Amino acid sequence: MDELPEYLVSVCVVVILLPVIFFMGCVKFVSKDEQLEFENLTERMMITGPKVVYMNPFTTRKSTVHKALSLGPMQYCTVKNILSGERRVEVGPKLVALKPYDKIKDKGEAISLKANEFLRLIDAQTGKIRVIRGEVGGFVPKPHEKFLDVGGKLEAMNLKMNEYIKIQNKNTGEVRIERGEKLVFLGCFDEMIEGKKKALSLKANEFVRFIDNQTGKIRVVCGESGCVVPGPDEDYLDEGGSIQAMNLKAWEYVKIQDTNTGEVRTETGEKLVFLGPFEEYIEGKREAIEVDEETAVLVRNKRSGQQRLVTQKAIFFPTNDEEILEVRPLIKLADYEACIVRDKTGKDAFFFGANEEQRSFFLPPYSELVQMVWSRGRRRERRDLVITKLDLRPMYMSFEFNCRTNDNVELVLEGSFFWEVADLQSMIKFTSDTTGDICNHARSRFIELVSKVTLQQFMTRFNVIAKDVHETDASNFYSQRGVKIHSLEVTGYKCAQRSTADILEQIIQETTNRMNKLQQQESENEVQLQEIRGDIEEEKARSELIQIKTLNSNAKSRMEGLAEAEKVKSFLEELSTSFPDMDTNTKISLWNTLRKEDALHAISKGNASLYFTPNDVSLSIENHAHEHVDKTQKKSWVDDSVSED
Repeated sequence: MDELPEYLVSVCVVVILLPVIFFMGCVKFVSKDEQLEFENLTERMMITGPKVVYMNPFTTRKSTVHKALSLGPMQYCTVKNILSGERRVEVGPKLVALKPYDKIKDKGEAISLKANEFLRLIDAQTGKIRVIRGEVGGFVPKPHEKFLDVGGKLEAMNLKMNEYIKIQNKNTGEVRIERGEKLVFLGCFDEMIEGKKKALSLKANEFVRFIDNQTGKIRVVCGESGCVVPGPDEDYLDEGGSIQAMNLKAWEYVKIQDTNTGEVRTETGEKLVFLGPFEEYIEGKREAIEVDEETAVLVRNKRSGQQRLVTQKAIFFPTNDEEILEVRPLIKLADYEACIVRDKTGKDAFFFGANEEQRSFFLPPYSELVQMVWSRGRRRERRDLVITKLDLRPMYMSFEFNCRTNDNVELVLEGSFFWEVADLQSMIKFTSDTTGDICNHARSRFIELVSKVTLQQFMTRFNVIAKDVHETDASNFYSQRGVKIHSLEVTGYKCAQRSTADILEQIIQETTNRMNKLQQQESENEVQLQEIRGDIEEEKARSELIQIKTLNSNAKSRMEGLAEAEKVKSFLEELSTSFPDMDTNTKISLWNTLRKEDALHAISKGNASLYFTPNDVSLSIENHAHEHVDKTQKKSWVDDSVSED
């Protein structure tokens, strides 16, 4: 059989495949996890597998096969029907079979809440809020619900025993306090204010004051009261919260004022003082005054305005209306002291230490010690010496001021007063500056008297001038002021100008040198005169000494002669008795020999030398020469021998 042409083969294949292709386009195979969505001429259809679907090719406009949504056990999705607008929630585990016109809007995980977690959901259609608290597993919101809080689930506030939290309801504005120990879940419209805080734990010496912001009422809680928590509308009245109560010792007190009524009360120790709702401390705690023999208290009553002096010996606490003005010590005066007390009428009272009744006293109310302000300094240039107790003893006071002599030499005088207060009443009556008045008056008198004399006259008479200054007081200036001047002395003076002082120094130096020379000459003359007088006296004494020595020597010679004669006489008489036949010359020769023996004996006891003449001794010299000794040695030996003999 002959083969067919190629174009016929192609035509045959096309004719066979066209029905097959047409048939395949009209048949859809839908699996279990798939859905067929197709549209005919008037509606949309949704077919869920597994199925084999034959579609009319002439009425079907569009068809689509897509996978069904598979939801796990903790998954959900929101499906919206675009034709009716209805929403529904599909919760797994399952395959979500969509209906015609359904669209999947949201897909999410189901929420699992712990015991301390919660959710707040708001319905977008109705606006209703609902709260879901744990423990809840696999929670799925309704179709129109959304999370009210960012992040979805919230953690409940875990409050301990000493913790609290303020919560406000935004719907009603109500504020409430939640305190531990517990878990706090927020309601639909609740909101926390400032987070959790610790409650106050008050000690026995602490307290706290709360003010209600709505009513203005103040509440006071004193320790020990456990954990203290403010009310919903309360805040701390005092900065820092708790306040320590005032701990008063037995000798302490404090004044407290009620700012609502203005009433003042005084609390004394020993105790703890707690403030009331409107009370405040006035100046803090103070120590009571120990009133004894040397201490008194001046007190003023603020209600009556009167003062009183408390002298009763005890620990003094002021009352509610009293204030302490001053603690007054006992004023004690020595025997030589005095003071002046001025009362409220201006009258002065004088107190003297010499008076036993006045030497110690307390200053009465409305009275003061009169202060005398005197001038001080050598020129009394500063008036700032404050005196309350006056020393009545005589005392020295130095001064210095300038004055001019008649020959126009300006001098600076230095001196001192020896003075005392003689009449205190007169002094207070006539002067307020006693030392200034004394020095100023003395300066005026010095200027007056010094101006009448020259410098030379002043140098010789300055002590007389100083005496005239205070003794010739014609106006009774000092006595009128109750002052007695015992003496006034000028202790030194100098020229105010340097050139004049140099000239005066030269004059004084020359005068001093002249006086020194005269004194020196007088001393030399006196010394010479004394030397002459001494020589005369010495010569007189020497003459007398010679006369006395002569008389003594003669007397001694006579005595020695008599003694020698007596010795010779006794010697010769004894020889004549013992040796009657010995002649006179032999006796005399024997006597001389004994005298030589005495001389030798006396010399042997001392350092004297004895020399004999050849006639007195029998001396013989022998010359023993040897061959080995030269002439010089012989001569030396002979000389030595002669010397030794």
